[in-house]
Amino acid sequence: MNSAGWRRLLTTLFLGMACAGPADAAVKEGDAFPRLEPGRLKVIAGGAFPELADKVVLVDFWASWCAPCKASFPAMEKLHREFSSRGFAVVAVGIDENPAAAAAFVKKLSPDFPALHDHRQELVRQVEVPTLPTSFLLGRDGKVRLVHQGFHGERTESELRRQIEVLLAEPKR
Repeated sequence: MNSAGWRRLLTTLFLGMACAGPADAAVKEGDAFPRLEPGRLKVIAGGAFPELADKVVLVDFWASWCAPCKASFPAMEKLHREFSSRGFAVVAVGIDENPAAAAAFVKKLSPDFPALHDHRQELVRQVEVPTLPTSFLLGRDGKVRLVHQGFHGERTESELRRQIEVLLAEPKR
């Protein structure tokens, strides 16, 4: 096995262990989420770097080799279509070490929302994403209002939908 294969195996084992226990992200509910910046993240789908000021934002961390990540993209697409006209944005952040794998994953799923690549894995380390996928729902003020680990089909989609409705109903700053 080459070094990339070993890194993928170790990452998979680490994330698998994180799924088994109550691991937490370093960025928690109530914390300001780190800024999403073009120098730190590369756009791999969805056009230009997203403008997120004054929006409710779902930041979802994923990897091309993560089966629940693949399953979550259609749900995020539904949420994007349902709420984007009201000031909501989905930003999917891929953490693959291999940019080509991340790009192929996104090309196959073809989301309407922006997909970015954390090519140096700086953001994923700063946030300390405990498992994949993990989503951070941010209020218009940029603070984390919900951290959701994993993807559990309709249950996850319903929970996110309820929380998005609450945040969109809050007055703008």
